[in-house]
Amino acid sequence: MNKIWIPLFSVFVLLAFSWLYLVNHKQAGTVTLQFQARVGDKPLEFNQTRYANPGGEGKFQIRHLQLYLSNIQLQGKEQRFQVADSYHLARFDNAAKSYLLELHDVPYDKYSKVNISIGVDESANASIMARGDLDPNNRMAWNWQVGYKFILFEGTLAHAQKIQPLVYHVGFSENLKALQFHLPEPITPGSAPVNFDVDILAMFSSSVNINMAALPTVKFDRNDARLIAENYASMITLSADDSAYSALEKSEP
Repeated sequence: MNKIWIPLFSVFVLLAFSWLYLVNHKQAGTVTLQFQARVGDKPLEFNQTRYANPGGEGKFQIRHLQLYLSNIQLQGKEQRFQVADSYHLARFDNAAKSYLLELHDVPYDKYSKVNISIGVDESANASIMARGDLDPNNRMAWNWQVGYKFILFEGTLAHAQKIQPLVYHVGFSENLKALQFHLPEPITPGSAPVNFDVDILAMFSSSVNINMAALPTVKFDRNDARLIAENYASMITLSADDSAYSALEKSEP
């Protein structure tokens, strides 16, 4: 009888230790970030002249919109997870007008903060090496120097019975904006997506109201680019479904 119980006891002990291991070493998984575009309190619609000029008369439409999100980090109780080659070209020209970003192989932890930068850090911005969604041959690359547009916005403004082209290409290294979001509840790999709102109108109205008729193009002037960048630092917020709080801009990139 004892000869039977000894192997059974060994199996029980092995199963118990296996269960304890799984409890204390939970598996890595996926964290999903979803970015929903809007224009103020209106949904994003391309090629529709329906949005009021924040700093003047007329209404504008959006034809093209892209931006780089980068250096994404998750901060948890035990560790900080840095996404490798974290350069992501966010586009919203789809039916949902949203951008979905899945972070794979995230170690198990209870993550309470998400760090996201708008733009490209200086080392990558000065390189022709393809990393993540950085590609020196795509339309986000400058054609007059090495580097990338952090945000590309193109459209038109209708005012005074005229149609005025709008071109905002912003991408000097100092225009990088590092943001930190405090989640209302910690997330773990496999949790429901973390939802963000991307307010395109904030590019022209969050810190300074910009009259598009007076400033229809921003490309090469650093002071003009700084105005847009100071505004777009506030364009991404946690969705009202997740939190009532906006991002805090970090003092360091």
